[in-house]
Amino acid sequence: MKRNQIYGFWRSAAQCLLGSLGVALITFACFRLHTGPILAALPELIIIALLSLSSTLVPTVFVSMVAVLCLDYFLMPPIFTFRLDNPSDFVALIAFVAAAWVITLLMSRRKRAEESQEELQQLIDAIPQQVSAFDADWSPLFANRRELEYTGLSAQEAQSKDAIAKIFHPEDLKKLEVLRERSLSASASFEMEARIRGKDGQYRWFLIRDNPVRDDQGRVLRWYGTRTDIEDRKRSEEALRQAQADLAHVTRITTMGELASSIAHEVNQPISGVVLNANTCLRWLDGDSPNLNEAREAARRIVRDGKRASEMINAIRALVRKTVTAKGRLDMNETVREVLDLAQNEVLKNHVTLRTEFADNLSPVLGDRVQLQQVVLNLIMNGIEAMSTVGERRRELIIRTQDDEADQVRVTVQDTGIGLDPQSMERIFDAFYTTKSGGMGMGLSISRSIVDNHGGRLWAVPNDGPGTAFHFTVPKYHQ
Repeated sequence: MKRNQIYGFWRSAAQCLLGSLGVALITFACFRLHTGPILAALPELIIIALLSLSSTLVPTVFVSMVAVLCLDYFLMPPIFTFRLDNPSDFVALIAFVAAAWVITLLMSRRKRAEESQEELQQLIDAIPQQVSAFDADWSPLFANRRELEYTGLSAQEAQSKDAIAKIFHPEDLKKLEVLRERSLSASASFEMEARIRGKDGQYRWFLIRDNPVRDDQGRVLRWYGTRTDIEDRKRSEEALRQAQADLAHVTRITTMGELASSIAHEVNQPISGVVLNANTCLRWLDGDSPNLNEAREAARRIVRDGKRASEMINAIRALVRKTVTAKGRLDMNETVREVLDLAQNEVLKNHVTLRTEFADNLSPVLGDRVQLQQVVLNLIMNGIEAMSTVGERRRELIIRTQDDEADQVRVTVQDTGIGLDPQSMERIFDAFYTTKSGGMGMGLSISRSIVDNHGGRLWAVPNDGPGTAFHFTVPKYHQ
């Protein structure tokens, strides 16, 4: 700090010296040429103006005083004195002082404005976001240095309307144009995520926010926008989704392990039917008078049982297969029925009464069949286990589907088990929290992640009587 003060002092002293020397030389030249004070005052005012642009107020005031003294002493009669006998000379000298003061003020303001503008430009260039400015019709006006360095565009190219089309990903460009048209009609700000191409040709994800500036009548004058690099966040989100998918796959395998006996029983039934009907068919054909009608009927039953076994195996394979989310149009009633077929033996083994209340004309949903079946299967198994210690009342599991408000379809799995205490009700969806002695504490957490990823909601509420009801919603399908 002291070094800067010393530097500032000597810089001001040098400016005072150089300015005074310039004024003295002009005054001496005018004195030798016998010109009037007016001709000397003009170049002296120019020196004062130049000094005002490059120095502080003190050197400018000092040089102005030197100029006044030189004019009075050398060019205004009586010369070589500081006395003024003619009133007009006094007025002229006052006019010179006023002009010098006005010039000093104007130049100082201009200098401060330039310094403020330069500081603002440095600030805009230094912030970590890309900054852009557009006129009321979205014609580009300005792009900060960070945007120019990333895109490789020159300042002139960035002000072209074609610049947006050059750097935005084609898919995101269409979304941007739609949002801009909507914002222009509503005079409202907007934000979106889009991919922008860098000068290396690679796209990165950015969060784009554009805001209008309005006049007193509410008309949009300018649009100012920022672009924040979110590529790392996008990659983290994708890695998290992949980790959740992997963990969900492990949970599905674990759940299927618990259902192994049920699966074996369910698959064994149609296979046993195939064997039985095949033997029956052979008997009808081996007689002295083959009964073709009965043999044909037995063959039909073989085909029926074979198809049933194939469908069950395909359903089991889909449930344990590691797949990415593939959302499509689903019949939620049919999706739940497929899960009930797999869990049927588990229901019977635990002496559970299963009651279904499927809504007629239920709206189709948009979702991934395997993931939603995993949610239903997990809720069913939890409900069965919650009733495993119930002996004094009927164990009843109710599966309900219905059209819900907010353009959603709701699925409810309700048991008559021991219920949950308030503390557990708040934490059952937390990862690694479990009320089971041998549980992993991941089933409900993964189920909630799946439902959230579908744009729905999963929650639990205590029944009016014993037990708990789990509800989840899935958005309806719209073409």
